[in-house]
Amino acid sequence: MPVHNEDIAAVFDEIADLLEIEGDNPFRIRAYRNGARTLRELGEDIRALVERGEKITGFPGIGKNLAEKIHEILDTGQCAALQKLRKQLPADLTELLKLPGLGPKRVHALYHELDIHTLEQLERAARDGLIQHLPGFGAKTELHLLETVQAHADTARRFKLAVVGRYAEPLLEYLEGAPAVKTVAVAGSYRRARETVGDLDILVIARNGRAVIEHFVAYDEVDSVLASGTTRATVMLRNGLQVDVRVVAAVSYGAALHYFTGSRAHNIAVRGIARKHGLKVNEYGVFRGKKRIAGKTEDEVFGSIGLPWIPPELRENRGEIEAARAGMLPTLVETGDLRGDLHAHSRASDGHESIEVMARAAKERGLQYLAITDHSKRLTVAHGLDSKRVLAQIQAVEAFNAGDHGITLLTGIEVDILEDGSLDLPDAVLSRLDVVIGAVHSRFELSRAKQTRRILHAMDNPNFTLLAHPSGRLIDRREPYDVDMTRIIRHARERGCFLELNAHPERLDLLDTHCQRARDEGVLVSINSDAHSSADFDNLRFGVGQARRGWLEKSDVLNTRPLTALRKLLAATR
Repeated sequence: MPVHNEDIAAVFDEIADLLEIEGDNPFRIRAYRNGARTLRELGEDIRALVERGEKITGFPGIGKNLAEKIHEILDTGQCAALQKLRKQLPADLTELLKLPGLGPKRVHALYHELDIHTLEQLERAARDGLIQHLPGFGAKTELHLLETVQAHADTARRFKLAVVGRYAEPLLEYLEGAPAVKTVAVAGSYRRARETVGDLDILVIARNGRAVIEHFVAYDEVDSVLASGTTRATVMLRNGLQVDVRVVAAVSYGAALHYFTGSRAHNIAVRGIARKHGLKVNEYGVFRGKKRIAGKTEDEVFGSIGLPWIPPELRENRGEIEAARAGMLPTLVETGDLRGDLHAHSRASDGHESIEVMARAAKERGLQYLAITDHSKRLTVAHGLDSKRVLAQIQAVEAFNAGDHGITLLTGIEVDILEDGSLDLPDAVLSRLDVVIGAVHSRFELSRAKQTRRILHAMDNPNFTLLAHPSGRLIDRREPYDVDMTRIIRHARERGCFLELNAHPERLDLLDTHCQRARDEGVLVSINSDAHSSADFDNLRFGVGQARRGWLEKSDVLNTRPLTALRKLLAATR
């Protein structure tokens, strides 16, 4: 069976999790996490690199030990080190790690102190009031865990958008090779750029539906075939993702694409409008009585009810139909509109590469400027910069810009917002930087009032430029901290600073609804990669997808400006 980067990364993550539960060496644990991150960020499948004979130990975080394990997994599909760890610990233990708020350290405590290693045991212990007595937990955490376990039991598995993309793109290419295929397209929440995807819907136009279905179910990533007919099949991939393929007639393609793209709320609203026109809209077309009057394209479907085409990312029944009717649909931002990136890390803190390598990678992706914003000293785990190292990095950036590289570097810092709202470096240092990104990296559990005051106070610092990943959430791993985002957005407007839309697939933060609120309040949003390696710049497309869901146009995005205009906006925040 084929092995992908995501498969090997998952192995390394599980090894790291099990080692941390065991209380192993933190440097060893970090090595596996860094290796997993590198694999996910590679723009090419690691198998292809190995087959070409390329040396993989040159990649960030991939040393001799991890390289050997990569070769082992590629050759055998197994990892002996993982198998050994699994035998040492209960099989269900890693299921606990899937709960938001439960990292390996807390699972270590639950396992070693209370012998909890299943979700059922966790729920029972929480109900019995046993967890609150463990160091670092408490009654509030115990209640949260109980609620989380119950919610987890009721929620179907969803996959991060970027993960689905790694499987969707090769599958589309494979389907395009089926006999007599004319068109292949992804619909569903993936097309709408939802941050997570439950299953994958694919539509195909082809002359021979049966041949397409036979070709599809023979795909080497298929683990099981749930249903198969002459024009439709449902399978489960080896990673647990369900995929539905439908072969549709060309005359119905637009209607089917609209119907299966959704969302359900949007489709219901469209059908309601159609009924007022004496029409019926379904996956086969638009009908007046029994006569099909439209359906070949989505333009026809929308046009039949008096609307212009609505971009898929807006189809959530959050005002897009009213805007379309009024001729007020936004011209959504595109990846090609971005002129630069204002949040990137180098190996000076927890990045993997030099500022020169990061600059070259940004330039290769068409960017004209890049802000180097390593962490400040408070984040010791990231080897954050103190004042002396910040000043040295300013000199390094100035030296780079003295050459002719075709891209301009901006000086910057991702400075920790401390609990009292002060910033982690003195104003005398911050004032010398082009970009000061404030970020919350600690005390996520503060009350709504305290967390909000903390951030508002930080934004009032005269050197503050923009707020990084404003809600602090990690998708499926950490809930957003409790903060009054409306006040944050309005304060950004009053203060004259900006908000980040962090494009990392695990963050996608701002939320789409907060992007829309920022747009309505006139607050510019910066779509940033938060790159820690050169491959991370490719994540900008996911940030753009989130921005489009938030109705953002090119003019709403800070880093669509050319450098001269950007510098004026940055200076105006001081």
